[in-house]
Amino acid sequence: MNDSGRDGRDERGTQDARGGFEERMRELLAEDAYTIRPSPAPYPAIRRRGVLERRRRAAAAGAVVAVLAALPVGAYALGGDGRGGSDTAAPRPSATAPHGQAYTGSPAAPSPSGPERPATPGQLLDGISFAQATRGLEQCLAFDADRIKSLPKNSPSRSTGGLGRASEYRIILAMRSTGDANAPGDGIHVVAVKERPQQTRLICTIRDGQPGLNTSVGGTAGDAAHPVYPDINSGKLYQQSFLDKGNWKLPFRWGIVGTVQPSVARVTVSYGDSSAEAVLDHGWFVASGTLHQQVTKAPHVKGYDAAGKLVYDSDRDKEYEKTLP
Repeated sequence: MNDSGRDGRDERGTQDARGGFEERMRELLAEDAYTIRPSPAPYPAIRRRGVLERRRRAAAAGAVVAVLAALPVGAYALGGDGRGGSDTAAPRPSATAPHGQAYTGSPAAPSPSGPERPATPGQLLDGISFAQATRGLEQCLAFDADRIKSLPKNSPSRSTGGLGRASEYRIILAMRSTGDANAPGDGIHVVAVKERPQQTRLICTIRDGQPGLNTSVGGTAGDAAHPVYPDINSGKLYQQSFLDKGNWKLPFRWGIVGTVQPSVARVTVSYGDSSAEAVLDHGWFVASGTLHQQVTKAPHVKGYDAAGKLVYDSDRDKEYEKTLP
């Protein structure tokens, strides 16, 4: 048989086999048409990838927030109550605003008299007059009143009526404020307190004419009820930004305040290369000094009774932060 005959039979055989295969496939498809479906979409895997992606984005956003927190800030809010505190600050002036332009919010309602004076003239430091301290306090209270008005009507903070009037307070300390990497620009601190309707302590800071306010409402005494209790937010007065750790601007005016029980007759404070005898002012102690060296430890506070017995030592106080951040 010649090659052409074999090639013809082979080709026909191949065609017959192919035709049989295709016919069999058509039968199978006809018999099982409703059982052949595409593989289900891997929804669990897709969902897991989506969750991971959201977490990745949230982590990235958190990193951005952390970076922003490390940069100089002009407006900030840290909620707090009880022994804690809250910070609010007016927006910093724009680059086109005149340097030192004062906060232009609504003025506080006029009061029959201003705040009470501190117990001693020595609590007004660095050439700050009582009139200047009073204006600073009024500026911060006006800023707080405007902030309250801007809150939703159903806000719990709005129902409290804000921090009140300057006439309800007693100024216990005024001193210069040194700018740092987190809050550039020097200014002044004014510390004022009131006892009714509830104990309130505020640190008013004026920088470039703009107010910033740190408050503690509802009492500052700790759980252990020590005879001396340094205000938990006094760090505002005695430390610079952690961004400047080891490189503070010196000399640095520092201060510290806190509450004392009637049994306490004397309070001393040592801080770095300085020390101070605190003034006792209507249930509060107030101390200040000037630092000339870099520090890593917080002020060391001691309290004594009328007989000279040591009744409080911050080194033994578990609630007191003994090191700086």
